[in-house]
Amino acid sequence: MTTMVPWARFLIGATAALLLGACNSGASPADRYDPSKMDLKPVPAKISAERHTGAFAEGAALSMTAELKPLDPAPVKTIRLDTTHKIIEIAPGVKYSAWTFGDQVPGPTIRARVGDKIRFSMTNRSDEPVPGVRLTAAPMMHSMDFHAAMVSPQDKYRSIAPGQTIEFEFTPNYPGVFMYHCGTPMILEHIASGMYGALVVEPREGYPTKADREYVIIQSEFYAKPDPQKHKVDGRPLYVLDGDNLRKAAPNYTVFNGVHNGMVRKPLPAKPGERVRLFVLNVGPSKTSSFHVVGTIFDRVWMDGNPDNQFRGMQTVLLGSSSGAIVEFMIPEAGQYIMVDHHFANASQGAIGLIDAGGSKEERGDIEHHNIAATATPDDPEAVKGKLDFESKCLACHSLGQGRKLGPDLAGVTKRRSDDWLTRWLKSPEAMLRTDADAKTMLKEFGNIAMPNQNLSDAEIRQYLKYFHWADAQLPGTAKAAGGH
Repeated sequence: MTTMVPWARFLIGATAALLLGACNSGASPADRYDPSKMDLKPVPAKISAERHTGAFAEGAALSMTAELKPLDPAPVKTIRLDTTHKIIEIAPGVKYSAWTFGDQVPGPTIRARVGDKIRFSMTNRSDEPVPGVRLTAAPMMHSMDFHAAMVSPQDKYRSIAPGQTIEFEFTPNYPGVFMYHCGTPMILEHIASGMYGALVVEPREGYPTKADREYVIIQSEFYAKPDPQKHKVDGRPLYVLDGDNLRKAAPNYTVFNGVHNGMVRKPLPAKPGERVRLFVLNVGPSKTSSFHVVGTIFDRVWMDGNPDNQFRGMQTVLLGSSSGAIVEFMIPEAGQYIMVDHHFANASQGAIGLIDAGGSKEERGDIEHHNIAATATPDDPEAVKGKLDFESKCLACHSLGQGRKLGPDLAGVTKRRSDDWLTRWLKSPEAMLRTDADAKTMLKEFGNIAMPNQNLSDAEIRQYLKYFHWADAQLPGTAKAAGGH
């Protein structure tokens, strides 16, 4: 029989005593969300008639682009975001009458950490013409609503009139990717007009992983219609808020960081082997996002941007309106990694972006998941709609002046075909293939691969034809002439 040495008996006894004592005392890890340790009594807000006349956005904690600046170490973040009314370009050639925080859409991203004090000020400058752009929307009341704050809305989120300034402060008590927006009724219209942005709050101890790249991706919707008064900006039709479609939740554009295909034209850089951290926020105002990056897996997902809410190995992150997440992933090899809303109806409206991880053209190959610009942008709003539809539905099989693909090059198509023929073809290609000799000849030439019926409405067909006529009317070289069909 084995005899236990004295030091072993002592060690076992001491361990048992510690465990028993812990059980009896109810000891547990400290709660990092203990309300008694939170700042829940900020000073009252102050409203004055003092008009700020300097920069529309100020503060070391602000990031003005998709690239998120490192955390400013100062424990007090002094932030200014004034409101303006200005014209922005939400798609090539589409000038939209927007309302902004900090004179941009989305507003600048604020970065702080739990326990920091944020001192915020905002002057309502909606009555000021932005330099170089005439005023198009009437001045009105505006306010600020920070989802990261725990404050009295009646005190801090009050609406202020043009020329007034509001100042208040608060302490973020929870980490996350939080939305900020105008809270003045109708809130739906203020958000849809561009009054939103992100506040990134880090945990006190920082993130548990180290990222090589950090970017902010804000998804939003635009509901735009041509200005009924037919105003123009730089020779282009002005677009204004479409209230009817806004209330139906039927947007024209669903975009990342305020611009249709903006991060396709200007991809976000990365390198193979790097860990990329994206701070993703869906501001809506009304649609859901299924955020996905083609070619990689989300190694970590922190829902609402809080590392306590962790998932591993996710393919897609579902975000309702005003929901956020931090997603991290590795770049496995050189290439272009497509960010997309996997609700592909939203992607077709512009919710597309690229992460460019280098490589030669041969290594990267053709990118098929986004709406490449086929031509410059026409002036006529219906032709603009036809262009966007063509780019989202047709470019996989057709080009305009870039040569044959799976189907014919459509440059010069209105010079080769009548509008009646094109209308019948777009309406029902299968019917044309049964009865029209030219359609049968074209089918044989292109390997007996028939164009599927896109179920286009009469209005959509009219928009396609207007776009084709515009493209064919451009100067030589804009759309190359193409033989065949």
